[in-house]
Amino acid sequence: MANAPSWAFPYPADGTSLAHWWANMMGTPHRPPLSCLRDSRGFSLLELMVVVGLMGVIGAIAIPMTGNALHYLKLSGDARSISNEISSAKMRAAAKFTQARIFADLSGRQYYLQTCATPGTSPCPSWTTEGGTQSLASTVSFGYGIVATAPPNTQTTIAQAPSCLDNAGHAVANTACIIFNSRGIPVDTTGSPTGLNAFYINDGASVYGVTLAATGFVRSFQTAYATSPSWVQQ
Repeated sequence: MANAPSWAFPYPADGTSLAHWWANMMGTPHRPPLSCLRDSRGFSLLELMVVVGLMGVIGAIAIPMTGNALHYLKLSGDARSISNEISSAKMRAAAKFTQARIFADLSGRQYYLQTCATPGTSPCPSWTTEGGTQSLASTVSFGYGIVATAPPNTQTTIAQAPSCLDNAGHAVANTACIIFNSRGIPVDTTGSPTGLNAFYINDGASVYGVTLAATGFVRSFQTAYATSPSWVQQ
C-alpha cells in the first residue's frame, strides 16, 4: 500500500484474502471450505444393509394394510352402488307409475334395474331393463357366508331378497329381486307390501347388508365375517 502510515497493519502483498491473512496473523488456521469437509467415500456396506432392512420392515407392515384398505374400499363402494340403485328403482317406479325392480344375478355377481312394461299388472308379465348392468368388484360376491343373524330391526331371519320371476312367473335360480310398486313402496312377488328385503355382499373378511324397510327407507350395515355378527349401520 503506497504512502501507508507507519502504524497501519501490513496488508498482504501476495493477493491473499484479508480473512486468510488475518487468521494467520492471529495464529488461527484458516477454515477450509465446507465441500472439503465432506466424506467422499460414500456409504459403507453395513449402512446400506441397515437401510434395506428398514425398508423391508416398513414394506412388510404397509403392504398388508394397503391390501386390506383396498378390499374394504371395494366392498363399501359396491354397497353404496347397490343402495343408490335401489333408490333409483324406487324413484323410477313412482315417476313412471309402474313397477320397478333391482334384478341381482347372484352367481354372475351383477345387478341391474328393470321396469314393468305393463303398468298395473301384478305380478308383472314383462320387464324391460333400463341402464347398464353393474358388476361387483373382483374380490366381492353376493352372500353373507357364515353370518347367522340379520341387522337389528330389519329381517327376522337373515336372507337375500326373494328370487326374481321370469316373464312366465317362474322363479329364476340364483337371483334376488327387490320390487317397488307404482307408489314406490317395496312389495313381494304377489304385490303385497314387505319390509323384509335385503341384499348381502361380502369379501370373505367383512359383510355388508343393504336393507329396505316397508316405508322404502334404505339402510346399509357392516359386520365382520363371523357367526355372531356385530352389525354397525353405515
